[in-house]
Amino acid sequence: MPITSLSSKGQVIIPKPIRTAHNWQPGQKLTVIDTGDGVLLKPVEPFPHTSLEEVAGCLKYSGPAKTLAEMEDAIRKGVKETAERDRS
Repeated sequence: MPITSLSSKGQVIIPKPIRTAHNWQPGQKLTVIDTGDGVLLKPVEPFPHTSLEEVAGCLKYSGPAKTLAEMEDAIRKGVKETAERDRS
């Protein structure tokens, strides 16, 4: 198990094998979580968690709602077009 030290400025160097394994680059933001018997470092997520209801307002569509059958037909058509394009 790698060992590191706490500097006089409160800095800790994360050993290279750990940084490489997590693909952490210089400048990586990390959340520090106190677990009671130590700390857990987790990368900060680039975007906050949101629900569909919170972001659906940015979708520009006006008109009647599509039925499930209409949506399934559109998906089927898209899959078929993609498969035909991939065969070409």
